[in-house]
Amino acid sequence: MTCRTKSQELFRRALRLMPGGVNSPVRAFKAVGGEPIFIASGRGSRVKDVDGSEYVDYVGSWGPLILGHCPPEVMESVARVLETGTSFGACTAGEVELAEEITKAMPSIERVRLVSSGTEATLSALRVARAATGRDKILKFEGCYHGHADSLLVKAGSGVATLGLPDSPGVPRALAELTLTVPFNDLEALRSAFDEHPGKIAAVIVEPVCGNMGCVPPAPGFLRTLRELTAKQGTVLIFDEVMTGFRVRYGGAQALYRIEPDLTTLGKIIGGGLPVGAYGGKAALMDIVAPAGPVYQAGTLSGNPVALAAGLKTLEILRRPGTYDRLEAVSAKLAAGLAREAQKAAVAACVNRVGSMLTMFFVDGPVVDFASAKKSHTAAFGAFFRSALDQGVYFPPGQFEAAFVSTAHTETDIETTLRAAARALSPGRVARTSNRGSEPASARKGRS
Repeated sequence: MTCRTKSQELFRRALRLMPGGVNSPVRAFKAVGGEPIFIASGRGSRVKDVDGSEYVDYVGSWGPLILGHCPPEVMESVARVLETGTSFGACTAGEVELAEEITKAMPSIERVRLVSSGTEATLSALRVARAATGRDKILKFEGCYHGHADSLLVKAGSGVATLGLPDSPGVPRALAELTLTVPFNDLEALRSAFDEHPGKIAAVIVEPVCGNMGCVPPAPGFLRTLRELTAKQGTVLIFDEVMTGFRVRYGGAQALYRIEPDLTTLGKIIGGGLPVGAYGGKAALMDIVAPAGPVYQAGTLSGNPVALAAGLKTLEILRRPGTYDRLEAVSAKLAAGLAREAQKAAVAACVNRVGSMLTMFFVDGPVVDFASAKKSHTAAFGAFFRSALDQGVYFPPGQFEAAFVSTAHTETDIETTLRAAARALSPGRVARTSNRGSEPASARKGRS
């Protein structure tokens, strides 16, 4: 067992000061057992904890660090901006430059508003959609997480799914009733929802590639049909690309699948690891946002110059020839290797991957929606996670999360990871193929 004395002491102190000892629920390791590690530093594909242990990192700050930790060119850009100031609450050139890059990369975005988080981006996009349509209802997909705004915590993924929590207390019933949910990839259920609520749905919001129930790709034709249905119904289609934007392809999932949404939300990579968010779309929609129009939204730290410097340099590096080809090759090798090791160990598992985001589900596949993801054997995943961590490989601490590969990951990192996976999947460590399926819900709830 790796010594984690300093992490344990910090966690005891944190428990006295913060809810659950953390500032974001999944960090608490409740879904995988044990106590969280406290990170001291990161460089390239690796992080070190406060006890000095080093790990190959597949959390990547939950997606933003597509270039790895402390990429030199990004750090130099941030250092230059820090010499001029950290925040002004006023217009800066960086805002214009990042807006130009986003609109070039995503033709569906003609106007963009920079904000400070993905949650802020999604709640603002919904406000625009409701104002533009004069309708109140929204539709989301089970297991998709779009931030912790009240309207979006109905049947949500991410930490809500990881911890086995019900829909969040504190969300007014009247507001929750305005949110419709259907299974991801289920076009029949989607059509039924429109039939039952004709002319009343303001927006459909979707992760075009799910990352918050684990990585779940769209079925062939799903996004295309979704685009056609929303256009026919006069409903605003919102692609939540906070995770997938510039991750699965330079122009995001909408470039990968060649679908243009009405509104897009962004975050993570466009800030290069610093807090940022954005929402944007066609001018006709975005021009109703204040001060051009009556829909109010504001933020003191929106367009923070430090975050924009990191984001601009990150996008510049990603545009260089061959970047995504190399990322695809390394990610494919990792995914294939994990699937192979599970098969060799006779462990029920399947690996979903789109680009450089992936999840190994501890269940016979396919995993196509939240219902099939929830069949995963979460105790087996927890055992796998703990064993890999003890061997210096840091996967996301939850079955219903995506792992992220960066351009900093090397062939050596992948080989190290697959050796750790082989040991973690060895007899006695996780459930055999004959022991399939998820734990009872009561067991999951007991750990949360």
